[in-house]
Amino acid sequence: MRVILLKDGARRILLLDEIRGFAIICMVFHHMFYNIGFVLGYDFGYKVFNALCVFQPFFWAAFIVTSGICSRLSRNTIRRGAVVLGGGLAVTLVSAVIMPLMGITGAEIYFGILSCLGCCMIITGLLTPLLDKINTKIGLTVCAFLFLATYNISKKTLLFGLITLPDILYQSDWLCPLGFYSRTFTSADYFALLPWLFLFLFGAFIGKYAANGDFPEAAYKSHSRFLQKSGKYSFWIYLAHQPVMYVFFYAYKFIQAIFQ
Repeated sequence: MRVILLKDGARRILLLDEIRGFAIICMVFHHMFYNIGFVLGYDFGYKVFNALCVFQPFFWAAFIVTSGICSRLSRNTIRRGAVVLGGGLAVTLVSAVIMPLMGITGAEIYFGILSCLGCCMIITGLLTPLLDKINTKIGLTVCAFLFLATYNISKKTLLFGLITLPDILYQSDWLCPLGFYSRTFTSADYFALLPWLFLFLFGAFIGKYAANGDFPEAAYKSHSRFLQKSGKYSFWIYLAHQPVMYVFFYAYKFIQAIFQ
């Protein structure tokens, strides 16, 4: 097992790269079946995609928590957040503007995972002085509670169904970044700040231990080069995976039509 040193001499926490790599590979694998149904029209693609949805929250959580941890290790979380948010806006531009002009509809993405993570990074960067003053265990407990309490905000409830939110919040889609949207709202990839910001902040509090070098020794050692590299370049993998799959599947569909 090897250990990687950063420019400042600190050891890179390779386990975070590996967990994030596993999560991004799961996302790509999951999206592949959606594209098989969406582009090729094969029903089994949708069936497999829907069957795998039960596992979605686990790799979503792994990706978001590790991103939160890494936000405490970044030299400039706000700048990195702006880059990631820019990537999310580019995804929206391509999927909701350019692709419909090409006759490809139904794959529009509004406030997907990159937009959510970018905003979470910027917010965390701005709140870092405050977060540093909060006891880590208290911060973890509060963030976990707020995540669970707001998890069903899209279903108009808070606090595990004890509070019902007013319908006026769900009359338009302008508040979709916060988790409020109308009945007609659709997005092929959607992560609202509520509840996911709290899960990101949960990771940011864990990141205090990472920043202090208090992670277990095994976390600094490489266990899978493939997952490690996938996690390190997860931003670019996410940006590229859908265009690459669209090109591949549409090319396959075109060739298939020629020989029929």
